Amino acid sequence: MKYPTVKFSSDTVISAARSINGFEVLTQKSQKLRSKKILFATGVKDIMPDMKGFADCWGISVLHCPYCHGYEVAHKNLGILANGDTAFELCQLIQHWSGSLTLFTDGKSALTEEQWGLVRKLGIGVVEKKINELIYDSGHIAAIAFEDGNRSEIDAIFARVPFEQHCGIPATMGCKMTEQGYIEVDFSQQTSVEGVFCAGDNTTPLRAVSLAVSSGTIAGASINMQLLSEELPTHSQISQ
Repeated sequence: MKYPTVKFSSDTVISAARSINGFEVLTQKSQKLRSKKILFATGVKDIMPDMKGFADCWGISVLHCPYCHGYEVAHKNLGILANGDTAFELCQLIQHWSGSLTLFTDGKSALTEEQWGLVRKLGIGVVEKKINELIYDSGHIAAIAFEDGNRSEIDAIFARVPFEQHCGIPATMGCKMTEQGYIEVDFSQQTSVEGVFCAGDNTTPLRAVSLAVSSGTIAGASINMQLLSEELPTHSQISQ
């Protein structure tokens, strides 16, 4: 707020396109903005499953990352809500955080025979019952309620959910996307579209504030370098 050249606009961008000298951005409030460069720091949106209680516990006791939250729930009664390869990966990541770990597949397991063997060897229980809802209080899960009427007491659950880009404009501008759905960037955080940069969770599955901040720093420095170099006189201009 101390920088006189920085302005905050409470508005929603609806389109962005290349113009003669850079880019033109249109907003819902009919603002027409022009810029030489664009930086998207728009993040991603998690898509919650249709399971009662899941969204209410998301980020509190239903957790996405053992690196971010593992220590907070270490040695508690933990669960993994996943199936197939994702479940197998999470079992390997979380097995050392607790001696009481259960995999809930919410239906018939899709683990391969080899994966089953390792999961059993790690002492992880597997429950294939269909889940009805999560029992919780103020976002803190207490139990998993199954369709057959039984319950499993639990302190925290690790799960992964699908996501989508919070902003679809980079894709409409022609920015390349990765197979996982992230915006592809190079070492300078520039996309496949020259002059368009992205930073933060929209470019990587490694969600952490420190990584988002660092990518923003790289993008800012890269944009500044490009702007400075573009303002320098060319060799022909110097010769004249």
